[in-house]
Order: sequence, then C-alpha cells, then structure tokens
Amino acid sequence: MKSFKTFLKHTAKDYHNQSVNPPVVRASTIIFKSMQDIRKMQDKAKKNPTGGHFDYGRQGTSTTHILSQILKTMEECYHVFLTPTGFGSVFLAIFSVVRPGDEIIVADPTYSPTRILTQNFLKEFDIKTTFYNPHDLNTLERNITKKTKLIFVENPGSNSFEFQDLGKIISIAKKKKVYTAIDNTWGTPYFLKPIPLGFDMSIVSATKYYSGHSDVMGGSLAVNKKVFKDVDKANKVTGLRLGPDDAYLITRGLRTLDVRLDKHEKNSKEVAEFLSKYKNIQLLYPHKKDSFNFRMWKKYYSGASGLMGLKIKSKNKNSVIKFVNSLKLFGYGYSWGGFESLALYQDKREQGNRQYLKLEKDEHLVRLHIGLEDPRDLIDDLKKSLKLIK
Repeated sequence: MKSFKTFLKHTAKDYHNQSVNPPVVRASTIIFKSMQDIRKMQDKAKKNPTGGHFDYGRQGTSTTHILSQILKTMEECYHVFLTPTGFGSVFLAIFSVVRPGDEIIVADPTYSPTRILTQNFLKEFDIKTTFYNPHDLNTLERNITKKTKLIFVENPGSNSFEFQDLGKIISIAKKKKVYTAIDNTWGTPYFLKPIPLGFDMSIVSATKYYSGHSDVMGGSLAVNKKVFKDVDKANKVTGLRLGPDDAYLITRGLRTLDVRLDKHEKNSKEVAEFLSKYKNIQLLYPHKKDSFNFRMWKKYYSGASGLMGLKIKSKNKNSVIKFVNSLKLFGYGYSWGGFESLALYQDKREQGNRQYLKLEKDEHLVRLHIGLEDPRDLIDDLKKSLKLIK
C-alpha cells in the first residue's frame, strides 16, 4: 500500500462474501471433517503459530485473526495478541516475562490500575517494583540490578502527560539486557511505532481510539520475535480472548482511525491555543515549543491525540470542581478516545500514589479529552466555565 491511510480503507475486504468488511464468525467449537483434518490443522499451527490456525474457539476465529493481522501491519511487528480489555494487554505483557524473584521498573506516571498491579499485587508473588522519574532517567538506570527483567513505560504519563526520551530508555535496556514494554494508547501506531523504535512489546487499549465510538472494550499487545514465544505461552494459559463481535467493531473503527485522529489533533491544538492564554493554567500537552515535553514529543511522534491535562492554580478547590461540573459539551466519565469530549477532576485516586509528581497545595489537575465537535463550541463552553475558578 502507498500509505497508512490507504491501507486502512482497503485492508481485509471479503471478496468471498462480497463484503467490504469481514464477517463476524462466532464459535466455541471449531469443527473438522475428520480426525486427520484436526491433526493437519494442529501441525500447521506448530509450524506457523501466527498464521490463524485454530482447533478451539478460545484461540480465536477468522474475525479476530483478521484484526490481529491488520494491527500487525500497523505496528510493523512480529505478531499482535488481542485481549478483552486494554488492561488485559498490560497484564499479559508483564505476566509473560516476569517471575517470582524478578524486579521490574515502571514509569512513575503510569495508569493507576497498572500501578496497583505492579506495586501491590505482584509484591505478593515476590516481584519487586521500582518507579522511575520520567524526566530523570538516572532514576531508571541506577535502579537496574541483575534481577531486573522488565522496564514498563507509559508515554505520555497518565494524567500528568510527561513525554520521555524513549530512545535513551531503549538504549539503557539493551545495554543491561532488560525487556521493554510501552503503553502506547495515547499515540497509537498512527503517531508512534514502538516496535521498530526498539521496544519488545507495545500495548494499545483498543477501547480508546481504535474503536472510537465508546461502545466496545479490547486491547492489543504487539511483540517482536524475541518475546513472542513467552507471550504466546502466557496467552494460551491465561485464556485472554477478545470476542468476535468486539473484534468486528474495532476493525470497523480502524477504517476511520486516521480521519478521527487528525481531527482530534486539529481540535486539540485550537483548544490548547485558547487555554494557553490563561495565566492560572499550565497546559499539559505538547504545545509550548521551548519545553522538554514538546521536544521529546516532536522527536518521536508524528502527531498528537486529543487527551490533555490542565494544572490549574487556585486556592479554592470547589471552584475548580464547579468549573468542571458546569461544562455543557463535556461528558463526565472514565475512558476516552471516543468521538465525544470528556472532563474529569483528577483527585489522588486517579493520580495514584505518585512518587515524583509534585503538586502544590493550591494546584489541581483536570483531564480533558477533546472530541470531534466544532472546536469553537468547545472553546465557548470552556470560556464560560473558566470564569467560575476563584
């Protein structure tokens, strides 16, 4: 294909059924004409474990295999595993390579459930987690020991949106012979391709921009050849399976991924330009060109999505919450990546027990997802509500 955009429009057409989209194949039992045919299929699966050869429905159907192949091309990787949720892909990545007695190092501004999994849950299995400062990679390198198995990156940071020097992280990991995984949900492979960059594993919550319509959940884990066997083994024993109906909706959503992300970026830049004029707001988005975050974004990404943060200075917490509650065009709810705009006041529960995030007593975090509405309407809505901050 000539371009990513053209690929998304023309991939996975079903000429057998004369349909521009692949069919939804639902199956728990995969039927064969004879025992010999079952064995032939199993032999094919051993020779080509990424080829979509199934003998049981837990392994998937043609519908999930097609989605996996589309994402494989997008990610430019060896294989893509599909999970029922984005967090399922986080779990699968970590579970595949980490064992009792190992240590992992995680970006401090990681997604709160990822933090709970690594810091609390894994501790019960004698797996130690250390967090590093995304803007001081000495805190990463000096904590690597002979027991370190994995560096887990989320870029940009969840809620506080720190952009990191990804190339330097990969260089450190390769020198120390440590696996790397990145949560790339914010950028998706449309804006950043982590596997060609040097990461071993790349996670995307398909619930977000892949689907794009806030009506499906799913996750993808792209891997290189080095970790494929480990992840394949873990995937088989955990039984993490994306259903065919969800796979179909995600495939359909991918057709317009480029169109939607281009519009999210355009709208976000207009909103960011408006918000940057407020002295009591620090914009957490790659907007200020002389900032470290902007330079790291520009170095690795081809574009920016619609999720941003606001660090608001106010001695009156209730007025900041009132600002959020008074927005008319922004919904209130978790997740993001759909066509609609969303807003959340980020209290400690959303931030997690952060080690390196330093908020002053009168500083507050608000997260905005800029949707596909007319940006002028969004700006008017924000302008009216910002007057409530005292």
